[in-house]
Amino acid sequence: MKDRVVVVTGAAGGIGLGIAQRFARDGYPTAMLDVQEDLLEQEAEGLRSGGAKVLARKVDVSDRAKVDEAYADIRRELGPIAIVVPNAGIAPMVPFVDMSIAQWHQVLDINLTGVFHTIQAGVRDMLDAQWGRVVTISSHAGQSGGMHMSHYSASKGGVISLTKGLARELAAHGTTVNTVAPSVCETPQMHRAMDAGLFPLEAILPMIPIPRAGQPDDIAAACAFLASDDASYITGQVLGVNGGMYI
Repeated sequence: MKDRVVVVTGAAGGIGLGIAQRFARDGYPTAMLDVQEDLLEQEAEGLRSGGAKVLARKVDVSDRAKVDEAYADIRRELGPIAIVVPNAGIAPMVPFVDMSIAQWHQVLDINLTGVFHTIQAGVRDMLDAQWGRVVTISSHAGQSGGMHMSHYSASKGGVISLTKGLARELAAHGTTVNTVAPSVCETPQMHRAMDAGLFPLEAILPMIPIPRAGQPDDIAAACAFLASDDASYITGQVLGVNGGMYI
């Protein structure tokens, strides 16, 4: 059913872009949302030039009014929303004792409340259709913790719990809710952390049984499966796409 409309947040780069590219190239009408407007439009245009049906909108997922406005555009231009992949997030590194209240709130507002906004704004379309897929993007940090990332770990743990609770609530209405939990993944954010000396990849790779960083395509493949009819009996699950780093 390639007429099912997909929404991907944080879609201008990294994991979100990989996910949006996968769905768009597979033939799904795809809405790409991000705060990086110029980069987002550039990537969207690249997909359109290849024949994909893509809508791009600048959206801060922590702002519910902006999310609702974008969803109204999506429904008008692409149709009812069937698949939502809330991926937008930030991962600043700061020791807990130095963390400001503003830093705590910013991470929770984007990484957790933003997921709430992204799902809730579209879920009524799924209920009306009696078919839907929600695939959140969490993290192994939400399972095992992350050094100097207690706010990020808390937000991703919250995403996992939100996924499980929502899976129970929506199961009887034809909608599944699962989460993909990456670990080390090659993204612009990872490279910025490496350049700043905050992320020694050479020290981390020995802890990964499959000794490489994940790729956005690895995460996108898991999302494509969980959003398919083949995954109709899977809900409330955490799929760790992490090379075995967290088992």
